[in-house]
Parts: sequence; structure tokens; C-alpha cells
Amino acid sequence: MSDPGRVRPCARAWRPSALVRVSVGLHAGGVAALALAPRTWPLVVGVLVADHLTVVSAGLWPRGTLLGPTLVRLPPAARARREIALTFDDGPDPATTPRVLDMLDARGARSTFFCVGRRVEAHRDVAAEIARRGHRVENHSHRHRAAFWFLPPAMLRDEIERAQEAIAMATGRAPRLFRAPAGIRSPLLEPALARAGLDLAAWTRRGFDTVSRDASRVLARLVRGLAPGDILLLHDGSGARGASGDPVLLEVLPRLLDAVEAASLAPVPLEPAASTVRRPSPV
Repeated sequence: MSDPGRVRPCARAWRPSALVRVSVGLHAGGVAALALAPRTWPLVVGVLVADHLTVVSAGLWPRGTLLGPTLVRLPPAARARREIALTFDDGPDPATTPRVLDMLDARGARSTFFCVGRRVEAHRDVAAEIARRGHRVENHSHRHRAAFWFLPPAMLRDEIERAQEAIAMATGRAPRLFRAPAGIRSPLLEPALARAGLDLAAWTRRGFDTVSRDASRVLARLVRGLAPGDILLLHDGSGARGASGDPVLLEVLPRLLDAVEAASLAPVPLEPAASTVRRPSPV
């Protein structure tokens, strides 16, 4: 296994998005307005409340780009090759992930696993096997905190960097992509990702297999309108269980791979296909 220190990505430059710059400007203007005309406080408070609601709403939109670049589809070159990306969150799971890997191997499909750092620490052999079989292991935070959106900068960096270290130690390769827990982001996430050399990845469509026990409904959400360039979201960890007692994913995945093959689409790892995407400059 290679030395994780030699494969760790370098920090990249961070440029705040237009919304972040406007928000900072409103706060600075509000302070100045209160200093010059204290009686304007109701107007200042109203403007800042509206600004905060806008920022929060932007963070609750997993596919949004108002707080920074977000990968939601593969680039044009990948779409021209009729490629799609299958992604799996919340693992590795020692019972489910190996079965998922076997199903993918049987079809020659390569995928991306967004793994939780502490699960990687607990199941290093499973994470290493994901990489050994030709799939990508990417960063899904260290603890998958429900309150991830509210973390201050130091704790946010800790969540990202500890998962980076765990994954690099297990697989020999540091992640290049990050997916936020539940897809929710704060204005502080993009600078933390820049520090770690990571880009944010979301999805085109999801199956809601963490809450739905009906494999047919999960499948329908994934294949409705399925097209080249799509990024599909499933879960090899924390998934709902079907009538058999097994994770519903295990019933969905073979049928999904059938649909992908019937549509002449090729599942590929997300990072190599996405690496050709240029990060847009903030307006």
C-alpha cells in the first residue's frame, strides 16, 4: 500500500460565491448603519434576517451552487460516452458492502463509495477491498453528525480531515471528493473543503432507500428519466430493510444494473469522470 502522505491532495484556492460576498457586505453595512443611525435598527434587523434565511435555504438545497460549486452531473465528455455514476453513502458496512461489491463485479460496474471516517476505522479491511476492486472511496465526514450544518470552523475541519486520514490509511489514496451528510451545507463548508483540497459532490437523483422499504419505488425514483451523466445516490450503510430483512439496496441494485445495461449506459467511478469539470468562477 502506498504512503497516504504522498497521495494527499493539496489545498486549493477559495473564492467566496456571490451570495457569500453579498451576505458579508450586508453585515458590514448593517454595522455601519447602526453606528451612524441607530434608529434604523428595525430595517437592519429585517434585512439581516432575510439574508440569513436565504443562506440557510441555499444550504438546504443539496444540488444548489449558491454557496459554492457543486457537482450534480458528469461533464459533457462523460455524457457523450453514455457514462453514469453510481454512488453509495454511509458505509462501509461489513455485511452489506461486500455483497454490493460482488453485484457490481458481476456486471463489470465501477462505482464511488462516500464513506464515513469512523466506519472506515472500524472496518479498514472492507474499505481497502472497495479500493482494491477498482472503486473510489471518498469522504462523507468522520462521524456523519446530524448537526453537521451547525459545526463551527474548527469542528468542521476536524470532521473532514479525520475522515481524510482514515480513508487514506485504509486505501492508500486520499479522497478528492466530499459529500455532506444529508447533502446539507453551511457557508463555512466550501473554505474548509478548499483547505483539504476537496470538491463537493451531490447527485442528480436519489432512491430514498434509507426511508423506503419498497424496492420498486426506490428503483422507480432512480430510473425515471435516467440519462447519460446522471449521478445516482444509494446507501450501503444506514439503508432501510425490505420484507426479507435485508437492506432494500440489495434488491434494488440488480434491477438497477439491468436498467442501466438496457439503456446502454456505463457506470464509472465519479472522481475520474468528474476531474475534467472546471470549477466555475464566482460571479
